[in-house]
Amino acid sequence: MLKKLSQWILYRLMGWHKAITVDFPEKCIICLAPHTSNWDLLIGQLYSHAEGLKSNFLMKKEWFFWPLGALFRSMGGIPVWRSKQTSLTDILAEHATKASSFQLCITPEGTRSPNPDWKKGFYFIALKAKLPILLYGVDYEQKLICCTKAILPTGNINEDMREIKLYFKDFKGKRPELFTVGNID
Repeated sequence: MLKKLSQWILYRLMGWHKAITVDFPEKCIICLAPHTSNWDLLIGQLYSHAEGLKSNFLMKKEWFFWPLGALFRSMGGIPVWRSKQTSLTDILAEHATKASSFQLCITPEGTRSPNPDWKKGFYFIALKAKLPILLYGVDYEQKLICCTKAILPTGNINEDMREIKLYFKDFKGKRPELFTVGNID
């Protein structure tokens, strides 16, 4: 019921479509960009339910207040304390290695504001746990959810991040002026 309702809302009512050529494995990191609006969470949740996918996502801890905290946790949200110097990437990589199923969606910008210096935690989780990174672009201009590329981290972070940023450079977020891949030349 929820799957059909989500499909109807996202694809029929809202007019979105998808271009997905990469299989969704039991274990992966989902790198989702651009992230320029709180609407991205709604679109992502509708897409996940419409396609029968389940993944966790990271979100700053300030959003986990009552009653939203319980809601976000039920949706797969994991609170992140930005002020604490924790080894969250190590913890998540270890969990991913031990788990039979692990899908974690991360927005590399780490904010809805323009940020040319993308966070690299998603990369290090994938590298440590030997997981593929699925590149999911959300284009509001075309109303398109697209995943046509996955990479397995090589350890050469500069080259791999350049490849990732090149993939996302033409996607238009809800607020395109808030998205940048920075200098990738």
